[in-house]
Parts: sequence; C-alpha cells; structure tokens
Amino acid sequence: MLAYVRLGDEVVIHSMDRLARNLDHLRQLVRQLTEKGVKVSFVKEGMTFTGEDSPMATLMLSMMGAFAEFERALIGERQREGITLAKERGVYKGRKPCLTPEQAEQVRRRVQNGESKADLARFYSVSRETIYAYLKV
Repeated sequence: MLAYVRLGDEVVIHSMDRLARNLDHLRQLVRQLTEKGVKVSFVKEGMTFTGEDSPMATLMLSMMGAFAEFERALIGERQREGITLAKERGVYKGRKPCLTPEQAEQVRRRVQNGESKADLARFYSVSRETIYAYLKV
C-alpha cells in the first residue's frame, strides 16, 4: 500500500490497531502517508489526518494509539494466561505437527542426499520455513 498510494488518495482503516501494533509504528505510518499527500481515516476512532493537523489532533493520535497498544498487550497477556491454564488442565496440546515423525525423518535424509528444500516443501505441501524447522530438531 505504501508504494501504491499517491497524492490525493485516502486510506480508510477500520481501527488504529489494524494499521500498526505499537504507537511508534502508527505515528510513523500516519506521518509517512500524510507527507505523500494521502488522507488517513480511522473509522472506529472517527479521526482523519491530512498532514495539516492541529497539535490537538496529533495528541489524540498519540493517546488513542497508546490505548490501542495497551489493549493489544492486555489481550496477548490474557491469551498467554489462558493457554497456560489450559495446558495445566491438559486441554491445550499446541499446534498439530505438519509432518509425521516418519515424514520428518524422510525430509532429513532427502536433504542429506542433496534434494532442494524448496522441492521438499512443495512435495510435502508445507512452507520452506517448516522444512527448516524440522531440520533444526
């Protein structure tokens, strides 16, 4: 999007936390867009930034962005707590492995025999990163 937008465009975002995960990044993106002459509108917060914003608008962006970052951190904390409790109860087992132990061993052997990791990823219908992760184990 950053490479595509042009002078006079408007970027409409549902909420500040959908554009950036922290306040620094949010302010940087809004500044970068408005410097290109792009209008940035946040629907949930009811705020619009054009680059000709008042000090009060800049303060509101910082405050609302800080609250969004705080809310995101709380959600992550609650999620981690919930996972820990679920693990203690034996309910949470984690993510299902992409490859069976036999397939993982086949991957290791085939890599040792010189096969391409990209070819193996396609063969097993997984990402190259998954292949690399199995090779680390």
